[in-house]
Amino acid sequence: QVQLVESGGGLVQAGGSLRLSCAASGRTFSTRAMGWFRQAPGKEREFVAATNWSGGSTDYADSVKGRFTISRDNAKNTVYLQMNSLKPEDTAVYYCAAGFGIVRTTRGYPYWGQGTQVTVSS
Repeated sequence: QVQLVESGGGLVQAGGSLRLSCAASGRTFSTRAMGWFRQAPGKEREFVAATNWSGGSTDYADSVKGRFTISRDNAKNTVYLQMNSLKPEDTAVYYCAAGFGIVRTTRGYPYWGQGTQVTVSS
C-alpha cells in the first residue's frame, strides 16, 4: 500500500513558477514509477509527466515538455514537479500517482493522492 500527499499548489501569474511535492508513505516507494496527472474543470484527467523508480528515465506530455521537470528523492520518499513558464491553460488540479512503470494512462497507477490546485492567472 502506498499513500500519497501532494503539496505546493497555489495561485501564480502567467510566466511564473511553482514546485509541487508528493510525499509517499510505504517501503515500496523507491521501487515504483511515479507520475503526475492533472484535471481541469470539465475535462478528463491527463498525463503530465512520469519517472521510473530511479529517476533515470522520464516522460513528458508534449504540452509541458521543456517547461516542467519531474524528479524524485528516494531517501525522502518524495517526488517533485518543477513547473516553469506557467500558462493559464496549466490551471488544473494536479495529482501524483504511484505505479509499476512509465505509462501515460491512469490505469497504470493504482495509487493516487488527493490532488493540489494550481491556478495560473493571465
